[in-house]
Amino acid sequence: MEFPEGNGVVGVDGKVRSDYHLDIEMPDTAHQISHVGWICFYAKSVAFSKTIDNFIFDDLNVDSWFQVGFVLTTGINSAYVLGYSGTIMVPLGWVGGVVGLILATMISLYANTLVAKLHEFGGKRHIRYRDLAGFIYGKNAYALTWGLQYVNLFMINVGYIILAGSALKAVYVLFRDDNDMKLPYFIALAGLACAVFAICIPHLSALRIWLAFSTFFSLVYIVVGFSLALKDGINAPPRDYSIPGTKVGKIFTIIGAAANLVFAFNTGMLPEIQATVRPPVVQNMMKALYFQFTVGVLPMYAVTFMGYWAYGSETSAYLLNNVKGPIWVKTFANISAFLQTVIALHIFASPMYEYLDTKFGIKGSALAVRNLTFRILVRGGYLAITSLVSALLPFLGDFMSLTGAVSTFPLTFILANHMYLIAKKNRLSFLQKKWHWLNVVLFSCMSVAAAVAAVRLIVVHSTTYDVFADL
Repeated sequence: MEFPEGNGVVGVDGKVRSDYHLDIEMPDTAHQISHVGWICFYAKSVAFSKTIDNFIFDDLNVDSWFQVGFVLTTGINSAYVLGYSGTIMVPLGWVGGVVGLILATMISLYANTLVAKLHEFGGKRHIRYRDLAGFIYGKNAYALTWGLQYVNLFMINVGYIILAGSALKAVYVLFRDDNDMKLPYFIALAGLACAVFAICIPHLSALRIWLAFSTFFSLVYIVVGFSLALKDGINAPPRDYSIPGTKVGKIFTIIGAAANLVFAFNTGMLPEIQATVRPPVVQNMMKALYFQFTVGVLPMYAVTFMGYWAYGSETSAYLLNNVKGPIWVKTFANISAFLQTVIALHIFASPMYEYLDTKFGIKGSALAVRNLTFRILVRGGYLAITSLVSALLPFLGDFMSLTGAVSTFPLTFILANHMYLIAKKNRLSFLQKKWHWLNVVLFSCMSVAAAVAAVRLIVVHSTTYDVFADL
């Protein structure tokens, strides 16, 4: 048994745990979150007041900063990295692409640290992005943030389904190039696989061992993509690195690529991931972010730059379609990309699942008939809709641009800077306030410009290809 003493908590090991705060209010959720120090059990039918009769320390169902760091790194090094050579480097060129990726890394780390530091603000834990915005601004901001976040996550998931379908089709083409199976068929198969996985994994923390598999799969397609691109680049004639397109077209593709830059590094669901971190929550989340933006970005850099170096302006939006090598190696890489995508999609769909599970009271055993039926119907239905949109408009690069424009910019940069400005206004100097306002204005302008460019690209491609296009 453990008991509070003084300003900290003395455990059975005799150590004082200073990360315990009685004034931190725990939010209601059907999913597992970490507990700041204690779970209270009140077993008497009397008024509770401020006397707590019994405490049991819960240190089992929480995630270390290292595990959370791998969750974040999974997002950065998901199969999307196979598209950055074509969707970032080709529109920006060497100078714009390299400088842009480095700057995007720095500003993304900065913006995410702002959000992480607000996780325990005003005496409450904010385990959802919309909860934090609603606490600072009110009900209207809660609804607006909710909409932005789920548009963001939905479009990310659309991209994952497109990626998974593309990986399956690439395997098919390696063995049978008869064109009988079209991309929409593979997208449907990918959606089915994602639905089965979503039904089997009840919440984000339940991934655990799957994160190890995800890391392994990521290493496979990154190493294969890097190695085969290196071999092709050494043996290839001089490449064309000029930015393709007309003068007007180049302007729009460059703006769209800027949105892809911020899309590459940001999840739009940092508070939801932070909810599972072991206390002290803020400090451990900072460690996870530093891991993500140092060690975690290196594989993404390597495969992105190598792909562009090897194929220049001819680099496709799915790098494994460019590389040449043994069939079994390319097959292994594509299957790894498919499997990792299934895991990564579950991470980005988790906020939607948490909202629905909490709203409808889906708690208790994951194998209970009611809970299992609910996941089959609701999660299966959500992924069916996602798969349908993916098959209708399988333009991966355009969805990345649109996602970055309409949700990643507002959530990660505009909202993060303004929330921090409002929350800490009495502690910020004049120059610090001006700095945050500059970020708000700058990223607002970039968001509008990127949205216009992304919509234009989708319209152009929609007139070029039929719906359910076989790209």
